Amino acid sequence: MKKNKEFTPYVPADKTMPELTATSIATGIVLSVVFGATNAYLGLRVGMTVSASIPAAVVSMGVIRVIMRRNSILESNIVQTVGSAGESLAAGAIFTLPALFLWAAEGKMEKPGILEITLIALLGGLLGVFFMVPLRNALIVKEHGVLPYPEGTACAEVLLAGEEKSTSASTVFKGMGLAALFKFVVDGVKAVPGEVSIHFKGYAGEIGTQIYPAVMSVGYICGPQICSYMFAGGLLSWMALIPMIVLFGEQLTLYPGTQTIGTMFATGGAGVIWSTYIRYIGAGALAAGGLISLLKSFPLIVRTFRDALKSMGEASKSVKDRTSLDLGMRSVVVSIVLCMVLIWVLPVIPVTFLGGIMIVVFGFFFATVSSRMVGLVGSSNNPVSGMAIATLLMAALILKVTGDSGIYGMQGAIAIGSIICIVSAIAGDASQDLKTGFLLGATPRKQQIGEVIGVIASALAIGGTLYLLDLAWGFGSAELGAPQATLMKMIIEGVMEGNLPWTLVFIGAVIAIVVEILGIPVLPFAIGVYLPVQLNACIMVGGLVRLACEKMKKEESEKRESISNGILFCSGMIAGEGLAGILLAILAVVNLDYLIDFSGILNLSPLVADLGSLLAFGVIIFSLLKVTVFKKCNNK
Repeated sequence: MKKNKEFTPYVPADKTMPELTATSIATGIVLSVVFGATNAYLGLRVGMTVSASIPAAVVSMGVIRVIMRRNSILESNIVQTVGSAGESLAAGAIFTLPALFLWAAEGKMEKPGILEITLIALLGGLLGVFFMVPLRNALIVKEHGVLPYPEGTACAEVLLAGEEKSTSASTVFKGMGLAALFKFVVDGVKAVPGEVSIHFKGYAGEIGTQIYPAVMSVGYICGPQICSYMFAGGLLSWMALIPMIVLFGEQLTLYPGTQTIGTMFATGGAGVIWSTYIRYIGAGALAAGGLISLLKSFPLIVRTFRDALKSMGEASKSVKDRTSLDLGMRSVVVSIVLCMVLIWVLPVIPVTFLGGIMIVVFGFFFATVSSRMVGLVGSSNNPVSGMAIATLLMAALILKVTGDSGIYGMQGAIAIGSIICIVSAIAGDASQDLKTGFLLGATPRKQQIGEVIGVIASALAIGGTLYLLDLAWGFGSAELGAPQATLMKMIIEGVMEGNLPWTLVFIGAVIAIVVEILGIPVLPFAIGVYLPVQLNACIMVGGLVRLACEKMKKEESEKRESISNGILFCSGMIAGEGLAGILLAILAVVNLDYLIDFSGILNLSPLVADLGSLLAFGVIIFSLLKVTVFKKCNNK
């Protein structure tokens, strides 16, 4: 282990540079809102979000170094700190809060107000930042050389590379432009379908792919191994479980279905069998996978929590230089207490005093867990959903036992789960950002203020974003399946009302246990079981492009540069498609989407339409290959 006293950051502690400036704050706020909205859209479509730190860092260098003609690496670091907060807050919010909209659609309650969503997101985000402050010394400083913090370290390397040579944000913007145009043509003009499927005569299985750049980009960023686990889960669902259900149950009417399975398949195909039965199997697999991940990490969780509490007292006694200055502990404690009081007393947040106590206990505990876990395995593998599931189960059980079992209790459970989910996501993001700052020589206090600013900006935007997307397409629809929120909704209903098809849920849980015994990472496999196979296949294509990049580039330096270019391009495509999706949602809400819809005029035959979709998808695949596999590296 490398001792901290031996480590010297890029900017020494005795040197000061522009850092928390008006330029860095304004640029960071814009990126926070943009990445928050686009990741909300992505997460509601595929149930996953991606880290925004690296693309935010690249864009910040493009703005500050090229446009503003300034040269401060710490200023660029503040931009990515503020900007990445939007993605993390969006991830926590969209995994849970759309459940309230789903209940409203069923007539169980009124839609949540924008103020309610904003306050839940804001207070959860602030708690995530404040809980991380006393943990920084234990996890970032004392564990330097032990906890790698992959995204934080990679972000520091990107910013340092920008100091050594001019790093352009053009790759990100090219990806944004291409994906936005593609989204407009496919879902706006509707020139070709966004999905291609193959059906088999005499066999109820179905296979196919979506053609969206953002979905494929998720696969490239996650890598081929994770994608293959997801695709395997999708194959199990759509090419094995669905045909078995149709084969053995053709003449049966099984709950939650209301017709015979044969009739359902004849009228709705494999999709209706998936939505009626497979989703519950996938939910059981996901819930079991989340809890398994949490249980496996329990010894690490306990050790981390103990060490963090021990180091808090030690940190307060040490002499602090610029690179050791955190927000004052007195201010942090007062802010945490104020947040908790507001959660309890504000009438728009359906949380009782008991719920507030649960948020304090679970919140600080899971903030510690999240911060440590992302240091080891990265933000993409942080079991936030497992933490949310555990919190929801405990909250729902406690509320039911104490007599809060109606719709108000269900709302309270979701509100508690939402806040904890956001706390965990923000704490993980903040720890990655603080690691970047530690390596660069940033002032922690200024980064923590930047996190607060990013949380406030994205919280003010997330309510409007969710309302806009719900008004345009509705959560749970083909356009926005909201898989994670649907899962959370089913868990709470199962505890409160006991109306889940528990046999299907237990089947999924057993599948998850078998997969874990076989040594396969259970969460990506369970996500694959839960999601449509067309979406999994599109993600798999991105993973295959990443695999080609890794195999075809022989030199390690070439491989790193090629993969980095691909990640930046894919990050741009995710942002571009998300922004185009938001624009199309606005057109749909104001009933002007028909002005750009040419599907009736084109009137393509199914075969021609599918060929057109595959051709369009080929263009996107080739574009990604061009910036990765086929691009000549700078070191050649």
